[in-house]
Amino acid sequence: MIPATINDVTPAWLGEVLNLEVNSISVKQIGQGIGLMGDIYRVSLEAVGLETAGASLTSVVVKLPSSFEDNRTQGVALGMFDAEVKFYSELAEQATVGMPRVYHAEIVEGTAEFVIVMEDLSDLVSVAQHDGMSLDQALAAVKVLASIHAVWWNKVQVESLEWIPSMVGPRIEYVDQLLAQIYPIFADGFGQHLPEGGLELYQQFAGNYLKINTAIADRSPWTLAHQDYRVENLLFGEPGSGQAVILDWQGIGRGPGAYDLAYLLGGSLTVAARRQHEVQLVRAYHDELLANEVDDYSFDQAFDDYGHAHLMGGLAVAMVTAGTLDLSNDRGMQLVASMAERHVTAALDHDGPARLAAILG
Repeated sequence: MIPATINDVTPAWLGEVLNLEVNSISVKQIGQGIGLMGDIYRVSLEAVGLETAGASLTSVVVKLPSSFEDNRTQGVALGMFDAEVKFYSELAEQATVGMPRVYHAEIVEGTAEFVIVMEDLSDLVSVAQHDGMSLDQALAAVKVLASIHAVWWNKVQVESLEWIPSMVGPRIEYVDQLLAQIYPIFADGFGQHLPEGGLELYQQFAGNYLKINTAIADRSPWTLAHQDYRVENLLFGEPGSGQAVILDWQGIGRGPGAYDLAYLLGGSLTVAARRQHEVQLVRAYHDELLANEVDDYSFDQAFDDYGHAHLMGGLAVAMVTAGTLDLSNDRGMQLVASMAERHVTAALDHDGPARLAAILG
């Protein structure tokens, strides 16, 4: 049985999926305003007979569909709920770093009826996207990203992985059409947060997302991309540890890894920090690819792809989030405003208008 709400997560149900005898539980919602497609809860438990870990298990994290109907509808339309459950069930174990332990993942295919039970990583450090990452955290994030990209580098254009949406497939076509429709809503709600030239770039971008993605997809190696690789989907170890754990694999896709890199650095660093450190961070990403035996990708191409990719996911996600999802709390509004301003500034810094003009002819 898949719980319909957190009220259906009972000691008996949790005991069954964890293979434990759970005596009692207590529940606290976490991540409000962060997990826009899902409701996330920390469930503390008293249990005996642990067989899943060999040590005392005192809490887990339970992820259920968003309480907001519009958010659930969007998640189903984009195949996000199916993708995350299948990723955890079939692919995650191939990555040697950056993955949470998942105890249970289940879905009714093609619906918003799903549940994921994973390890509680509350001892790690979370960072608010509005505050931005430190350099140490950014280095950990780009190195873990490169390690994961390397696992699937040039290996995703195969029949067995066609269930993962491509960056030039139907999901992007759907989003492309949506962007043109919601641009007026986005401009009215968030135009005041943008730098000079920013709103004009968003206007040109809307309706041309597929062309922009195709331009880089035709020339750059493909891998498995997270496609929502931002700091609020990461947890960090102590400074200097290099530890970063990646959450929320709902948006996975197949395409150039630069998408994730630009999305992270463009949205999860302050503008000043990105400008100061982005060459060092792209170099660290590229060095980690080399360390993982990716030898067909030069640094010059990596940096040019990174510049191009600022015209991709960050702009699209900011617009879609602003124009279609329920943002009834201040935390969500602040997040979208920050995303919209930072991502378009990064695109402008990397000659976005000229790049877009070249693509559109």
